Amino acid sequence: MDNRGGHGGGSNGAPGKGGVQAGQVPDVSAHQPVLSVLDASGDTKGVVLVLHGGKAHSRDPVEARHLSPARMVPFARHLHRAGRKHGLAVWSLRNSVRGWNGPDMSPLQDARWALRQIAERHPDVPVFLLGHSMGGLTAVCAADHPQVEAVVALAPWLDPQTPADRVRGRKVLIIHGTTDHMTSPTQSLAFARRAASDAASMQYVSLRGVGHFMLRKVRIWHTLATGFVIKSFAESTGAAVQPPRAFTELLPDTSVQVTL
Repeated sequence: MDNRGGHGGGSNGAPGKGGVQAGQVPDVSAHQPVLSVLDASGDTKGVVLVLHGGKAHSRDPVEARHLSPARMVPFARHLHRAGRKHGLAVWSLRNSVRGWNGPDMSPLQDARWALRQIAERHPDVPVFLLGHSMGGLTAVCAADHPQVEAVVALAPWLDPQTPADRVRGRKVLIIHGTTDHMTSPTQSLAFARRAASDAASMQYVSLRGVGHFMLRKVRIWHTLATGFVIKSFAESTGAAVQPPRAFTELLPDTSVQVTL
């Protein structure tokens, strides 16, 4: 998350419909979320939904040039290269507005809209959520969608109020740098411990000396995120694809908490 603040406006991507009587202001969302799709080479057997960060409070629209969505483009492309030949599609969501906006939880509304689009197009495939910062919080909160099977949260914006039950039955990987001053690695670890009993699996990776924006140890961020999704995808679908050896060396199956 680019600016810390309270959790919580916004658009779900659908403008208001219906007649407007004289003297009324039309109830139409000013900004809409945008989905970019990297399709699988053949039949789609699974979908990754990529979620970007943002601010605590802002009604400004998200633009492609903003660093938060741009930061996730390499992750989407890396995942697509790894999984497209095996049926993995990658959908990237650009939120309607930049802020979480307190109880409105704008990015969560946008993510639920995106999940509806995925469900309409691919109703029977597993979905994997990958989010950074505020997008990590969004991924955790949206994990209760019935098609979601796994969540990767990168430097997520979590706190004691983040609902642990949303990841019940899901595979979860949380990665956080030890020198992150924008979101709290302590709170991420506390959430991991709190949610571990409900999750199908819970793994936590601490990156020593790494800050919020994933500028250090870039290869490790990508290897862990892509490897975890590919592994979960293969387990869910039987696809003949395996995560790279570097992933299994960094995060063995039996590891619950790792410091790199």
